Amino acid sequence: MDFLIVVIVILLATLVLVGVGDRFNLPWPVLLTLATAAMIFIPGVPNVKVQPELILPIFLPPLLWALGQRASWQMFRTNWRAIVTYSVVLVTLTILAVMWTSMVFIPGMTVAAAVAIGAAVAPPDPVAVEAVSEPVGIPRRIVATLQTEGLFNDAVSLVAFQAALAAITVNSHLSAPLLVLEFLYTAVAAVAIGLFFGWLGGVARRHLNSSVARSGLTLIIPFAVYIASEEVHASGVIAVVVAAVQMSSTMGDLEPEDRLTGTAFWEVIEMLITGVAFGLIGLQVRQVIVDAGDRIGEMILHGGIIAAVVILLRLAWMVLIVAFNHVKKSQSMTPRSLGEALVMTWSGMRGLVTLALALSLPAEGFGFRSEVLVIATMVLLFTMVFPGLTLPILVKMLGLDREDHQDRQERELLERARRAAMQAVRQHSEDAPPEVVSMVSDIYRRMVPKSPQEVENQELYEAQVAERNKRRKLFATMRDTALSAAQDEIISARSDRGVDPATVDHVLRKLDQMSAVQNPDMATILPGFQPGFTSPPPGKTQDRTQPPTRKTPRSDA
Repeated sequence: MDFLIVVIVILLATLVLVGVGDRFNLPWPVLLTLATAAMIFIPGVPNVKVQPELILPIFLPPLLWALGQRASWQMFRTNWRAIVTYSVVLVTLTILAVMWTSMVFIPGMTVAAAVAIGAAVAPPDPVAVEAVSEPVGIPRRIVATLQTEGLFNDAVSLVAFQAALAAITVNSHLSAPLLVLEFLYTAVAAVAIGLFFGWLGGVARRHLNSSVARSGLTLIIPFAVYIASEEVHASGVIAVVVAAVQMSSTMGDLEPEDRLTGTAFWEVIEMLITGVAFGLIGLQVRQVIVDAGDRIGEMILHGGIIAAVVILLRLAWMVLIVAFNHVKKSQSMTPRSLGEALVMTWSGMRGLVTLALALSLPAEGFGFRSEVLVIATMVLLFTMVFPGLTLPILVKMLGLDREDHQDRQERELLERARRAAMQAVRQHSEDAPPEVVSMVSDIYRRMVPKSPQEVENQELYEAQVAERNKRRKLFATMRDTALSAAQDEIISARSDRGVDPATVDHVLRKLDQMSAVQNPDMATILPGFQPGFTSPPPGKTQDRTQPPTRKTPRSDA
């Protein structure tokens, strides 16, 4: 019961701190970690311990799936150098550097224990990187590189950690050639499993008759993929990512309602699970400090030294990439400047994986467990908490806010969408009245706003846009007032005698869909697009209870 109460408190704190983070432009996961860690000073807070073997299987699959859905095969092909240089080479170098540092500064440290420390703290956590870096305003190219790195770097560290754990528990020896073979097996097997489950999920999704069920399927598959991979000693991390990308590549089979439902569903799931994960990190930090006892000062010193090694090695590697680009006169790899190198170093945040691996070390027969836990905690704090709080300032100081590339790419995609829409209108114009064709053509012709270079009279154009925006706001205000009155009337009908609540909900859903279809926020996606002409004429609103037209026949309940 104590655990359930703590989880509920963490969820409530998540909702509060998400708003605080948005208001002050701070990463809310870091705020949540600090808030839960500060509970050490509150008397009577229950001591919550999570089984280490459950942390990764419970939290990683859905969070990795959410990240994988935002990736693509093209993104991996573009960033394959990042996968090799960061996810494999840099992680391996970090493990070796931390191993050497641990054996030098910690008396009595064994090779296996030192490798375990290195493997635990080497990989930046993809969940932490996504949660902290994305809202800050880092250019999308850098975020994509960080995401690609984070999605694959756990494979090397998990293989090394499992080998070190086996050496600790059964007194076996570490073998570098064997580690390489194990890594190749885990990666290849994981890709195969991920592709299979991604294909299987796509087939199952096409045969489900409910958009809610199709969204639910995407929550089940990540756990199935992860467990299946772990059962055959493959990388569950890689398998989940591959399955997510594979299923996302078949989004053309989905109706718009499926995509809207799925996006909203996963935004909520990702926020809540991320909140619980980072909240538990804070609680475990609290417990690690309590359990360290009298040697806490010495352990913190060792943790600070190793954290410095981790950060400085990453910075040196990033600077080396910048120098390589300069020598080769190439921009093929990120970072491309010293400023970007500093931001990517600051974004190398450790999180859930680091703590979960450290907690999985045996409590009996291993004398360095407390030491490893404190070191992992210090690395986590030095690489996530402090950088997370200062990253917005650093990005602003270096002038690395969102670059024009994303705006240009959005314009290009909107232009492609406009051309496709206009071609479809022309193909179906023979059977439609000319005024209908003209109205629809006018809507999609203005999907893409003019760039400053395309405008002859900038002042006149800005005045026209301002006037159009004013009319749009007036229209939206009147429309929303009318819709709100209609919705309030139907909601009040729930209390009327003889009115079936299910019928009320059905009618209310129709009104909500009208509100969503005519949402003025569309103007932020398609500047120059005038809402109000997008919905069917009065009395002709599509009945969403009827089966929509699909590439593969199926009906929505």
